[in-house]
Amino acid sequence: MITSHYLNEMATFTRGKVQKVVLNGSYEITGFQIKEVSEEELIMQYMVPNGSVAEITLLELKDSADQVISTNVVNVPITADSLLLHTIKLLEG
Repeated sequence: MITSHYLNEMATFTRGKVQKVVLNGSYEITGFQIKEVSEEELIMQYMVPNGSVAEITLLELKDSADQVISTNVVNVPITADSLLLHTIKLLEG
């Protein structure tokens, strides 16, 4: 069994790797209201301004070298400024 301490270390490592969110392959967000680790989870909160995209269909997390860390296909209409909460839970596989 992987210890909670080690899973928290991995979440902290991942927090340092994630540098931006890319919506629909083109709109980049580099500012996070929250980017913290809590109980084996990386928690990120960021603003999607109204007018930046009409709908989010692809959400990617990327590192400083523009390499994809995580990809999610979603369906989120954006009709006003939207504050998104993105959580990554680290688990033993």
